Amino acid sequence: MKRYHLPALLLLVLTLAAFRFSDKDKKEKDPINWISIEEAEKLSKKQPRKIVIDVYTDWCGWCKKMDQSTFADEKVAKYVNKNFYAVKLDAESKEDIVLNGKTYRFNPRYKAHELAVELLQGKMGYPSTIYLDEKFNMLTPVMGYYDSKEFEKLLRYYGEDHHKKMAYEEFKAQK
Repeated sequence: MKRYHLPALLLLVLTLAAFRFSDKDKKEKDPINWISIEEAEKLSKKQPRKIVIDVYTDWCGWCKKMDQSTFADEKVAKYVNKNFYAVKLDAESKEDIVLNGKTYRFNPRYKAHELAVELLQGKMGYPSTIYLDEKFNMLTPVMGYYDSKEFEKLLRYYGEDHHKKMAYEEFKAQK
């Protein structure tokens, strides 16, 4: 019985190592330049840009699909990197975030981070994409999964200020 322990242990170690390297490779190959919201705030003061925030959770299947398809799309990544500061926000993060002089913490009542609750206006659903203007004013929260084609339209709608002139449905009909 004891001789089975070593091969089983070795198999477990190799499996865990494979998962660790695959996560590392994924992060290194991520085409979008994701930064923290604090870093986006700092960069915005020097070079203003709109902010796009991916609000996700670790257990959300559609969030993972969006990471693997939508955010991995070359056209989407190129547009995001050129026109936005891109932020990933784990809605269940336990880490404090200081933004505009206010400290946001994990809120046990919502089982979510206070910043996520505020950005999503209490309507907790994942994935969600938040669009902020250059001064960190809310443009809109957008709930749900979007494929790369539809997501690129949303990026252009907010990134090029079409939202100031027309409804999204009207914008979509033009393209």
